[in-house]
Amino acid sequence: MKAVVLYKQEAGCVDVREMPRPTIGAGDVLVEVETAGICGSEIHIYHNEVTYKLNPPLILGHEFSGVVEAVGPDAVDGRFEPLKPGTRVAVDPAQPCGRCELCEQGHPNLCRRLHFCGNYPDGGSFCEWLHMPARSCFAVPNSLEDTEAALLEPLGVAIHAVDLAKIKVAHSLAVLGAGPIGLLILQVARLAGADPIFITDKFPWRLKLAQRWGGLPVNCDQNDPVRQIVRETRGRGVDVVIEAAWGDRSVEQAAEMARLGGRVVLVGIPGDDRLALKHSTARRKGLTLVLSRRMKHIYPRALRLAERGLVDLKGLVSHRFPLRRAVAAFRLNAAYRDQVVKVMVESAAPLGRAQRRR
Repeated sequence: MKAVVLYKQEAGCVDVREMPRPTIGAGDVLVEVETAGICGSEIHIYHNEVTYKLNPPLILGHEFSGVVEAVGPDAVDGRFEPLKPGTRVAVDPAQPCGRCELCEQGHPNLCRRLHFCGNYPDGGSFCEWLHMPARSCFAVPNSLEDTEAALLEPLGVAIHAVDLAKIKVAHSLAVLGAGPIGLLILQVARLAGADPIFITDKFPWRLKLAQRWGGLPVNCDQNDPVRQIVRETRGRGVDVVIEAAWGDRSVEQAAEMARLGGRVVLVGIPGDDRLALKHSTARRKGLTLVLSRRMKHIYPRALRLAERGLVDLKGLVSHRFPLRRAVAAFRLNAAYRDQVVKVMVESAAPLGRAQRRR
């Protein structure tokens, strides 16, 4: 099968290659991948901005949807329902053990034995077929498109971040970064009652999307975002800051624009694996700092929001590439060219997807 492979752990070493088609065992399903999104974490891998070994060759990707092609014995989905061939599914890329201390305490996102698509030793979703534990799969209705089903993964990350933010109605909020995660956080935070919501970015096309979804855009290349937000809040600062960029001084800025006693949630991944902020600012303000690790028990909630049309997932997608042109997709995304927001890599032809839905 064709797959997008990191063939050497160096910058730009990604290619489309032939890889063995996977097999399945008890409790597993074989998923024919329909579409998969390029995440910021994969851009870090593309730039070789990771501090852990990936042991190439490794298939990348973790935001995806597909169709169940085959099931192993005892294959039940994330709702404990039997899975059948032909079922369209959104797939949680995380594969917690379910038995360690953190899993038993209800924190599978912190599992000590976590496996995850696209992280060694587990292959990812930029391919034609992928085997997964059935419990990671969630059936989706035909009312949701393949792209929407795939983007339930970043939506889940956004929901978890807003959960950690403990937003109350009329809490003021600043979101740093108007990439896909930041834009989804904006939409979810509005549903949670945050108002006003400032959102910063250096790309005007992303800020235009943020404004469409109710954010107050702040161009951090043209203005000092801290000064502007402090001025807009009459010197008070915002109740909550969610950092979803991790570029330049974003963490330090998050602390500076938060009010006394405010809450700062860190979602972004730093390329240099360092967290830096002025200690006296955080200490004297008595800030609460929370670091977000993916999500837990959230796919059913994300699915409900998407089904009811309460979030706009398709509006994030700026580019679509077939699997054979995935290298070009990575190059465009990594360079932030052509007003890129979200890039989808499609494994199946549109006609094939339409036929399978009927």
